[in-house]
Amino acid sequence: MEIKKVGVVGCGLMGGGITEVCAKAGYPVVVLEVAQQFLDKGIGNIKTSMERAVKKGRMSEEDATGTIERIKGTLKFEDFGDCDLVIEAAIENLDEKKKVFAQLDKACPPHAFLASNTSCLSILDMAMSTQRPEQVLGLHFFSPVPVMQLVEIVKTLVTSDQAIEMANKFCPSIGKKSVLCQDTPGFIANRLAMVYLVYVIRSLESGLATKEDIDVTMRLGLNHPMGPLELADFIGLDTVYYILNAMYEELKDPLFAPPSLLKKMVTAGHLGRKTGRGFYDYR
Repeated sequence: MEIKKVGVVGCGLMGGGITEVCAKAGYPVVVLEVAQQFLDKGIGNIKTSMERAVKKGRMSEEDATGTIERIKGTLKFEDFGDCDLVIEAAIENLDEKKKVFAQLDKACPPHAFLASNTSCLSILDMAMSTQRPEQVLGLHFFSPVPVMQLVEIVKTLVTSDQAIEMANKFCPSIGKKSVLCQDTPGFIANRLAMVYLVYVIRSLESGLATKEDIDVTMRLGLNHPMGPLELADFIGLDTVYYILNAMYEELKDPLFAPPSLLKKMVTAGHLGRKTGRGFYDYR
């Protein structure tokens, strides 16, 4: 079926980015937040993004205005009542996400598809909180959403072929390239990237080399656009720690056990770029 209207749960970094790319592509979007101040901040960030695009000549004033006009903010799940697809981008906590999906199931029309932007949690667990598990799937976007081209489409044991067909049509309609993966911890990108990051952090911890030399080696020796420790700072060390914990809890594989150095840095509040200090100092 054709997607005519999109809903988004959460207007933070990820939810705001998803809202922006959908509205830019011409979809009317309803975006929900838990409080007005968060909604105002999220939509304000989208407006700022539009203003930057206009100044840099990447977008016309008319297109920027049209994008903002297609976005409606709300604090009520009932406003998803005419959406064809709702994408959840709430806090990375499974119990909270299950509550969100139960509410979406009640508020959305029977034909609507429900998707989660989770980076590592079980889509099936969320799906079983609804009366339409076959219409639930993962749509994992990457940060920053307006820039990153990839979306991981995540299929559970019960996701219907119709839901996957919808996703395969929807992703290119918003300018994204999609890949299909199964509902396993970390999906494709984080399953592979976390193995890399955890081993790099352990290597730093053991004194293999300095952080600078590790990053320079991977950038210049393997032509990576960013060193692994720079990348961890960019993602957020708390996010890396959370994903590793979730994957370790699910898989019980020591490979994903968070290094003690990472745990200490998160405890100290050294979370990377967003706090001004991580493996590097950004202050």
